[in-house]
Amino acid sequence: MSACSGGKESGGGSSGNGKTQEIKVRVNDDPDFLDPHLATASISFQMILNMFEGLFAPETDGSLKPAIAESYELSKDGLTYTFKIRQNVKFHNGNSLKVDDILYTFEHLMGTKNGKPLSGNFGNVESVKAPDESTVVIKLKEPNSNFLYSLTALQSAIVPKDNDGKQNENPIGTGPFKFVKYTPGSNLVLEKNPDYWQENIPYLDKVTFAFQSDDNSAVMSLIAKEVDLTGVRGHRLSEVENDFNISHQNNNSALIITFNEEKKPFNDLKVRQAINIAINKQDVIDSVYSGYATRLGSNMSPAMGDYYLDGLQDVYARDINKAKKLLSEAGYPKGFKTKITVSSHNDMYSNIAQIAAENLKEIGIDVEIEVVEWGIWLESVYFGRDYEMTTIDLTGKPSAYEILNDYISTNDKENFFRFNNKEFDKVMADVLKETDQKKQIEMYKRAQEILSEQSAAVYIADYQVLWAANKKIEGLKSYPFWFHDMSEVKFTE
Repeated sequence: MSACSGGKESGGGSSGNGKTQEIKVRVNDDPDFLDPHLATASISFQMILNMFEGLFAPETDGSLKPAIAESYELSKDGLTYTFKIRQNVKFHNGNSLKVDDILYTFEHLMGTKNGKPLSGNFGNVESVKAPDESTVVIKLKEPNSNFLYSLTALQSAIVPKDNDGKQNENPIGTGPFKFVKYTPGSNLVLEKNPDYWQENIPYLDKVTFAFQSDDNSAVMSLIAKEVDLTGVRGHRLSEVENDFNISHQNNNSALIITFNEEKKPFNDLKVRQAINIAINKQDVIDSVYSGYATRLGSNMSPAMGDYYLDGLQDVYARDINKAKKLLSEAGYPKGFKTKITVSSHNDMYSNIAQIAAENLKEIGIDVEIEVVEWGIWLESVYFGRDYEMTTIDLTGKPSAYEILNDYISTNDKENFFRFNNKEFDKVMADVLKETDQKKQIEMYKRAQEILSEQSAAVYIADYQVLWAANKKIEGLKSYPFWFHDMSEVKFTE
């Protein structure tokens, strides 16, 4: 789940002449958790991934590279992974990483001791063992083609055993930056990890993620040199493009308007289809993103290459008469009243809700717009499932499976739409057992078709983020998910 366009702010970064290098990074709002095992919102991972690492790390192209695991071997039956653990890795508290910390991490995520798993990614794990101080062996119950993607910090950040229960107040990892302080409503401050195992990085001495929800104010902060990097809306690009470096990042997310399918009338497919047909997706793209977006028809972006199924964006072409007919067939010839609950942490959600409300008025649906704080949205909509309609952008991930598994009926943690389809569940279960990549791709495409056929949400777009950065900054990277990677960022002369 994405928290939308974050950016970076700078309060006087150095120019690389030997002085202390400091940068501020503007993001829209507070993290939901600093504990990587509890964090859900991508706005959190934008920041905290600088503190944490997994056995593997994602590359900018979505592939994986070794991190805490230096290498691995897979048994012929596809069940046993043997990882060689990198030596001389230290946690931010100065303690050396040990295999016991890795065992603790997976026990914590799996709920092995307390019966309360924090992740659904490891239900297929039969055992996690450490035969010696440099080896960890994970045995699966069944082969899983997506398993290695579960081993990055996005899913299983390695944390120290001796910080049990304190990770949210005092997060400790092995990443290039370590925690200094968190001031709710203001900022999150990190500093350079001098013991980082990768030589010669990071360059920055201090990173401050400053919380600023209003995009227009953020642009003014950038112009006033109070920030070094921020997301900029397309209609304000002309104000900054001459004085700042501009980059375009494909978000690899799915901006959706969605429903709680356990509540009437959204449990009716025809109602969901009518709403899909009535909403003008292109109007959202033009009005909210100034055209900097790619239309979608399911929960997959073209950024995923071969895994993306083109053509679904044309399935629900706008047709008011057809939408009215579907509503009538569903038993709502005069429409109905409903409420769309949106977060205030970025005004794009309110803007989208206003467009949707106007569109749906044309087919007799009276939409009340409820704007709530980000924390309340998380509590009531995402975790509490106490809503009728909402709009949010679902964060991109390096793995096609991780992108689509939100809709698995048994994925209680992430399936806040309460989508339930047996064929979809079966496809997603079968794809994990499939070793042929071409067949995997076809299965993922079928999963996208099912989401479209069932009108699981109104799939609108993968919008581009336009970044405006201080011209002295270099080393910024773009990933197929939200991550402000500060590890190689520095100021030049």
